[in-house]
Amino acid sequence: MNIVGVDIGGTFTDLVGCVDGRIVTSKTSTVPADPARGVADSLALAHCEMPALAELLHGSTIAINTVLERKGARTALITTRGFRDTYAIGRGNRIEAFNLFFHRPKPLIPRELTFEVTERMNAQGAVLKPLDEAEMQALAKALAAQGIEAVAVCFLHAYANPAHERRLGEILRTANPKLFVTLSHELVREYREYERTSTTALNAFIGPRVQTYLGRLESHLRDEKFTGKLNIMRSNGGVMSVRLAQEQPVSMMESGPVAGIIGAGRLAALMGIGRCIGFDMGGTTAKASLITNGIPAIEDGYVIGGEASGQPMQIPVVDIVEIGAGGGSIAWCDPTGGIHVGPKSAGADPGPAAYGKGSTDPVVTDANLVLGRINAQRFLNGAMKLDVKASERAIESKVAGPTKLGVTEAALGIVQIADAAMSLAVRAVSVKKGVDPRETAMIAFGGAGPLHAVAIAKEIFIPRVIIPKVPGTFSALGMLMASWRQDFVRTLYGLLGSLNAKHVEAVFAELAEAGKTQVARDGIDAKTANFSYLADLRYVGQEHTIAIPVGDPALLSGDFATLRTAFDTEHEQRYGQAATDERLEIVNVRLVVTAARLDTLAERWLSEPWTPEPPVADEWRDVIIDDPGKPVRTRIVWRPSLAVGAAVQGPAVIEEPNATTFIHPGDVATISAAGHLIIDVKL
Repeated sequence: MNIVGVDIGGTFTDLVGCVDGRIVTSKTSTVPADPARGVADSLALAHCEMPALAELLHGSTIAINTVLERKGARTALITTRGFRDTYAIGRGNRIEAFNLFFHRPKPLIPRELTFEVTERMNAQGAVLKPLDEAEMQALAKALAAQGIEAVAVCFLHAYANPAHERRLGEILRTANPKLFVTLSHELVREYREYERTSTTALNAFIGPRVQTYLGRLESHLRDEKFTGKLNIMRSNGGVMSVRLAQEQPVSMMESGPVAGIIGAGRLAALMGIGRCIGFDMGGTTAKASLITNGIPAIEDGYVIGGEASGQPMQIPVVDIVEIGAGGGSIAWCDPTGGIHVGPKSAGADPGPAAYGKGSTDPVVTDANLVLGRINAQRFLNGAMKLDVKASERAIESKVAGPTKLGVTEAALGIVQIADAAMSLAVRAVSVKKGVDPRETAMIAFGGAGPLHAVAIAKEIFIPRVIIPKVPGTFSALGMLMASWRQDFVRTLYGLLGSLNAKHVEAVFAELAEAGKTQVARDGIDAKTANFSYLADLRYVGQEHTIAIPVGDPALLSGDFATLRTAFDTEHEQRYGQAATDERLEIVNVRLVVTAARLDTLAERWLSEPWTPEPPVADEWRDVIIDDPGKPVRTRIVWRPSLAVGAAVQGPAVIEEPNATTFIHPGDVATISAAGHLIIDVKL
């Protein structure tokens, strides 16, 4: 079966495919004005014939960029009377207690577009006030008059009984079929009013733009005689149908970065690495995630735009720490002369100064080029020639001049500042979680990841770095390994041992029915679907929960000794202690439905024996490593021609079509039997 994965990043659009039993790749500049054109360009560059493809998997930053740039639709929020300001009030916590410039999350929907309606459910789902249908009809007309493009509906306790939301949805969709309507219960069926409202608002805000983009992409593919499945990468590490993605675009917020982490997990499992850190550095951002036994951690919540003042969403997301430090991150000076890198990026247009598109802002790529770590003639396998002089002028103008530094000194400073910032992201997924980095390995990928990975590993004492095959397009490769996945949740609150058995069974049955419906809707073979249930448990008095697998609903209403043991063990592992005498309570029941991929060519390819290309003679050039005044004569190696077992002693630069790996003095890089680059770091 021929399948292709396409990942649109802020700077480049990457493609990896399994076509006619072989791996094909391409990398082309993203087209910000029309991302679908970038997809078409990458397919053409890889010589992919549309009629021959059975499936195309896609990840994109369009959803998250719409939020960060606040370029979404004109959106209204409808909520229960008396709760109009829930979204604006948010939480009372102050995450950055000593930040004098702290500000609360700014709602995506202003108060004047937030409407109250007469209705009320209690927490058990019983109707306290019926829905006033005449009021709903009048509101639907008022929204049309105000030019509203999208509506978010979030009623109090709709997670327990969504009847009122369903009815209002029918009224709104009938009154204006073009209106993008998001009902909270269609996204998340659990309590926490603020987070549930924010998730619903996010989905509505980005909905029209993402729906239009996906529709245009699908139309283009069909026009090119593509008759296969178009699936979209989602933030939980699985894939979903394009139809579901158009209805629930909030689920694809982190679709691109997550794919690479899934691929890193598969590689770690194949190599027998129990615990590793996936590190992805692209043109716009750098991402890190902790992977245990080949599986990245899943969090039931995420904040778009920063933990302190971003937009929370209450859906499962692979636990990724992301910072604005990529190859295209702009270096700048503050009024006191301090050098900063990011978070603003030059993106794909105009990109780094070296691209020759008129940019005068220096970025990390420009700094690496000036330091001699990037080959101006081999960039993108020679498809894009870089202008070293333009990079030097940009650094001189914006950084070296204001700080009275030499150009090479400023370039080295830019790289070191970026490395320090990225090491904090890696610390956040290791040290801050109680994991000793000395007991992990790093799997680094992305167009700029291999260039900076060793420096970051040295910073936090990671002893081994692995650069996989095709690192520059590895996230697209990860898509080809992602299973179909759908998450469902229902709030079920009470003490273990005191729950009503019939009520518990009804919740499980409702979840099972929802899972079966989605399996059928997406055309998944029911025989391949796996249903896994989990219970969100906590000690009485705690705020947050731990998800524990539940094989039998009877464990929640009867003898729960096995759940007790499992929870105490997990609590001990995570927090270093367990309160074995405390009572246990349940908050939610979760269902994870997955369907493994039938085509495993991409995964098998990761462990296939490596066959090198014909030998390519080494080159030598001066590279600045630690001292701007003392360039080091450095060996330049062409990776595709390295044989299995070949060892490269640092300092060295290992080049390949879509990435460059920098080996520091004293480090040793070895080609594994499958062609992966394994770097033993001198600490």
